[in-house]
Amino acid sequence: MVRVGLIGFGMAGQAFHAPVIRGVQGMELACILERQGSKAKEKYPEVSVARTLDEMLSDQTIALCVIATSNDSHFSLAKACLEAGRHVVVDKPFTPTMAEAEQLVELAAARKLLITVYQDRRWDGDFKTVKNLVKSGAMGAVVEYEVRYDRFRPQPRANVWRERPGFPAAGVLWDLGPHLIDQALVLFGEPETVWATAFRQRQASTVDDSFDVYMEYPYLRTTLRARILAYALSHHFLIHGMEGSFVKYGMDPQEEILRSEHCPDGPDWGENWGEEPEALWGTLSRVDEPIRKVKTERGDYRGFYANVRDAIEKRSPLEVTPEQALRTMRGILLAHKSSREGRRVRWTEAAE
Repeated sequence: MVRVGLIGFGMAGQAFHAPVIRGVQGMELACILERQGSKAKEKYPEVSVARTLDEMLSDQTIALCVIATSNDSHFSLAKACLEAGRHVVVDKPFTPTMAEAEQLVELAAARKLLITVYQDRRWDGDFKTVKNLVKSGAMGAVVEYEVRYDRFRPQPRANVWRERPGFPAAGVLWDLGPHLIDQALVLFGEPETVWATAFRQRQASTVDDSFDVYMEYPYLRTTLRARILAYALSHHFLIHGMEGSFVKYGMDPQEEILRSEHCPDGPDWGENWGEEPEALWGTLSRVDEPIRKVKTERGDYRGFYANVRDAIEKRSPLEVTPEQALRTMRGILLAHKSSREGRRVRWTEAAE
């Protein structure tokens, strides 16, 4: 049994970590660090609640610490947990700077501990479907890949650090960019160049609320987009290849459920968890063949923590490796650099 300490019980801790950890066989949510308030004890009365990191780390049976706090605290908390001999999961983005991320990876390696970043979107059903289609060559050699994360939020959220100017790693490129960049890197590897614009659509926004990121390869361009004022439904994935195209509408259903009153608790999430209705399946169009629907694979964010459990117990290699976490950090920082300087940047440039 891997006993877990969860640091932070805001939206990320409540929706994306606590229920997922509790949903994995062989894992126990042993302690929640909530500095103020009583939400953790009200939600999980059987779980210990700590008020300080030292109090949490005093429980020597906790093997894994999960950091689900604001971006500015990721480095210091992860460093303290590693120095205390704990394995670490950090919510995305890893850290605000490359130097901090590299230091954590080096420290974990020196202590022979696991460190990884929470890339739950690799376990989206639609991404799993796309990954298999690309791998199987269903569209032939891919020449264009586009993914969109569209929302409609006309007003900025008050008192939210992600939307606060000057706050380390604030803005939507830091928030959603890690998911989209990580997925593109998983599918296609490192690009030659990155060209990006992070911008504001809402007049009241004080940080970027939308972005376009282009990762360019020989004979392939990936386009990664996020919009905050997109009311009408647009495609989520669009892929063109030498032998056909794939188009997919609609987002994976897991986030909406985890953030709702129907959030599951415990290992039984129901036999239909992560399944999409047929109306949201993507369509595959191949040269000289009829258009056909492609059933979306079942998504399940528990796969991330099940893999972490197995890696800690040395039963399976880690799927989201420290090297991949650093690679995604490079992509985010280069996208910001491109947007800031108004130019296309090479992947090998300094990421700052």
